[in-house]
Amino acid sequence: MTARISRAFSFQAGAYFKNSFTMNLYHIDIDFHLETSSMKEQNIALERIKYFISEIIENSILINSSQTEMIEKYQSADFKICALPEDPYDQIIAIMLMVKCNTITEGKLIITDIAITSRLSDNVYCNHSIEENIGPFKDPGWWSENNDKINSLKPYKSKKVVKLTKSFSSWENLWLGWEENTTSYTNEVVFVNFDNKDK
Repeated sequence: MTARISRAFSFQAGAYFKNSFTMNLYHIDIDFHLETSSMKEQNIALERIKYFISEIIENSILINSSQTEMIEKYQSADFKICALPEDPYDQIIAIMLMVKCNTITEGKLIITDIAITSRLSDNVYCNHSIEENIGPFKDPGWWSENNDKINSLKPYKSKKVVKLTKSFSSWENLWLGWEENTTSYTNEVVFVNFDNKDK
């Protein structure tokens, strides 16, 4: 038996259109089917979506992956780049979120409908259903990978400085795995004498 739930999210991100950059505030309403009876799995699936939106998409720059010159400039300034297969119109962002979030929840929670609006769209909602065409997101890309990636770009290497960025390792490291974390801790206390006096 499946149950239906819904949740609203908001995030701020930059949007780059041809020769134009602006900060935009997005609001999305998502309808889900719960495909697992495990409350723990339901909560983890929802937490993965919250993490992806609030920690990864938040404050990123949404840009068409064909804008290579601008992407390189943003990378050199150490911005988070969300490289999309088309310009970052609300509909494209909604479809990307549906596909990516359905991937990272691994069938435990399925987005069936999503509605998105933003300041740039004058608060007009764009609606998308799982039964509708997902356009360029049919092709494999970072949106079809079960991780927190938002682009497939090569790391930017400055001529002067090489930046080291922390990469995603696993959902388990974020305490968002399906299995119990089996790391064990001990209450043992070790006392060390740091007295440097010669005896």
